Amino acid sequence: MAQQAYSAPTQARTRPPRATEYAAFARVTARIKAADTGSARDFPALVAALDENRKLWRLLAIDVADRDNSLPRDLRARIFYLYEFTDHHTSRVLACHADTGPLVEINTAIMRGLAKSEAVA
Repeated sequence: MAQQAYSAPTQARTRPPRATEYAAFARVTARIKAADTGSARDFPALVAALDENRKLWRLLAIDVADRDNSLPRDLRARIFYLYEFTDHHTSRVLACHADTGPLVEINTAIMRGLAKSEAVA
């Protein structure tokens, strides 16, 4: 853990921003998939993964809500809408009224977009 704590800031500084975002989505999506076993024993891990996902989306929402964000206004609005959907759907999953499928699908779509934009850049 100490090695990770030491090397993580260096890796973050040397990665392009889109690659960092992709890695964050990949990590949280993998955690959600791994924890979504349907077992009550794994529910705490699912809660932790969903909390991390919410935090990631909240950071994105804050970023796209900033007037100085350079993304096109329409794209910023769509990302903010996805944050709102993700937040609401996460509440439904935690209440056992929905499954994680839509959250995984959205994150995967975002990862595809990030990978495509990184390949173009």
